[in-house]
Amino acid sequence: MRILTFDIEEWFHLLDNPSTKTENEWEKYEVRIYQNVDKILEIIEKTDTKATFFIIGWIAKKYPDIVKRISEKYEIGSHTCYHQLVWQQNQKEFKEDLSASIKLLQDISGKPVKYFRAPGFSIRTSELWAFEVIKECGIEIDCSIFPAHHAHGGIPLFPKPYPSIIQYKGIKLKEFPCVFKNIGKHHIVFSGGGYFRIIPYWLLKKWTSKCNEYLLSYIHPRDLDATQPMIKDLPLKRKFRSYIGIKNAANKLEKWLTDFDFTDIETADKSFDWNKAQIVNFDQIK
Repeated sequence: MRILTFDIEEWFHLLDNPSTKTENEWEKYEVRIYQNVDKILEIIEKTDTKATFFIIGWIAKKYPDIVKRISEKYEIGSHTCYHQLVWQQNQKEFKEDLSASIKLLQDISGKPVKYFRAPGFSIRTSELWAFEVIKECGIEIDCSIFPAHHAHGGIPLFPKPYPSIIQYKGIKLKEFPCVFKNIGKHHIVFSGGGYFRIIPYWLLKKWTSKCNEYLLSYIHPRDLDATQPMIKDLPLKRKFRSYIGIKNAANKLEKWLTDFDFTDIETADKSFDWNKAQIVNFDQIK
């Protein structure tokens, strides 16, 4: 079971960086979301692949036609409204942001929003209250857990990266977490972001072939945008991580989807036997 997901955000939606943090800064940058969504849709239509799109509410507000176009053929989920790290918000702020994004997406698409991913996988053990909010907002399946250390979050105490039932303060929530490859002390999440872009295709193919049981991908439009401008004030290390491997990423994605079968969250949810899911009780492991 391999699941294909996209986080639909603009090329400048880089987290934890002053010049790309808020709506005021975003208005200063050029619009590239149309051409980048076109590229994604062209690839998945060419490879006849189902996918789930986690869309930022700000994108829905600014460009509702993008949401309409995606939702006509594919399922959508929330990626929050203003793409802020969960741990930079309190519970009330997070709920207002998530609720606003869900309302925007549902009003535009006419379909219920049942899936969610936090920006930067930024739910940590200190923000487990986020799962209460996610459940209260009507989300049925979450894809926010990075089961290791991560620059913006991560829950290293999370067990095996495998479809799970989260239990916390009386709530239950289905979870599709990220999958990683251990290389020494490093956790290589090869199915999205920088690692997807940088590793050679032969290695991506090798690791993917070993994930017949479960794999979750997460691709951003900017990952495929070879001609995007560079955010000038990023530190040198961050520039490397943000732009390495973009030139060939679109071709790599098309080849990946040609060589392997991927599907969307709805299909994965229906095909997986949730009686075999691991139970993760955060009341006990936090």
